[in-house]
Amino acid sequence: MRARRRTTVLAASLALVLGGGPLAAPAFAESAPVSVSERSASAPDAQALRTALEGLPDKDASFALVRLGGTDGTWRGSAGVHDLTSGRAADPDARFRAGSTTKVVTAAVVLQLAAEGKVDLNTPVQRYLPGLLTREFEPITVRQLLNHTSGIQPGDGLGDSFEEVYAHRFDTLPPRQVVASAVAKGPEFRPGRQQHYLNINYTILGLLIERVTGHSYASEATHRVLRPAGMRDTYFPGTDPAIRGPHNHGYQAAKEADGTTTFLDVTDWNQADRWAAGDMISTTADLERLLNHLFRGDLVPRPQLKEMFTVPSRIEGATMSAGLQRFELEGRVYWLKSGARYGYGTVIASTRDLSRTLVVSVGATDAKSESMNPVTERIARAALK
Repeated sequence: MRARRRTTVLAASLALVLGGGPLAAPAFAESAPVSVSERSASAPDAQALRTALEGLPDKDASFALVRLGGTDGTWRGSAGVHDLTSGRAADPDARFRAGSTTKVVTAAVVLQLAAEGKVDLNTPVQRYLPGLLTREFEPITVRQLLNHTSGIQPGDGLGDSFEEVYAHRFDTLPPRQVVASAVAKGPEFRPGRQQHYLNINYTILGLLIERVTGHSYASEATHRVLRPAGMRDTYFPGTDPAIRGPHNHGYQAAKEADGTTTFLDVTDWNQADRWAAGDMISTTADLERLLNHLFRGDLVPRPQLKEMFTVPSRIEGATMSAGLQRFELEGRVYWLKSGARYGYGTVIASTRDLSRTLVVSVGATDAKSESMNPVTERIARAALK
């Protein structure tokens, strides 16, 4: 499946036809109550945050989990349901598919290897992974993979529509096969000339990590990032389609032939092809720990950490750094990352000084839409204004 050029989470946006199957869920019933825990200073607008969570589940999301932190004050809230069948309240501590926030972890591992002298960010990836790219590709540096300026085209998936990928949701697509399909298309542009956010860059970085360390991507990411950051509820599922431990169900809205909407349970899904670009399972508490430890310099030495807060200066419209994205709202700069898998949408964001951090997990029923989920948008606006 050709990856789409998604507009970025807050900067760009602040008829599926599928017959109902055995996993189709009933229509929404009553809204679940908003659960709130707060210890707030003057800056966070608690009432706006409560309002942003009201009315769930609705057609856009089955649940929402929010953690606002930093020196400005803290606020915790959740709303919606664990699943549409039982209607019981969403678990605020539940695990979920964190999608492309995985790239933050991958970038941190690569930057650690750079600090150790095992990887040179200015060296072509062809040096580390000989034979992976054809001669049609000019030298592509590790840094250009990190900031999405490589010019490598997206790899193929298991279909070109939701219907197709849904039918293959339990199949395994190896990362190397994804890379091979991307390489076969040839370059999109010369390295360093444009910025095109794509999973393929971080899939190749996963291969780089394995080649340099001699260990699996999951073991290196766990040893180097998850454990030091105290992310005990975060893991990489590999080919396992299930989410281990407590989790809220995810749903995708789909239209029946008669025009009515059903919500398909898409909780179980083999994400092996997302790998180092997006297969991580986490919690809001763990992602908050990641932000705090990363931005404080606990995980990546400060000379290399600068890469995560540096956007290519000579590329018009560039916003992506190594693993993060620069976003400015009302004169305040945030560094964020979004993630989306079917049934789940995630946003993590923070000011550089950690005065305000935000982690949001939403049971998005349109998680792979080109526009921002309305529930995620109103939460982000309430939290970051």
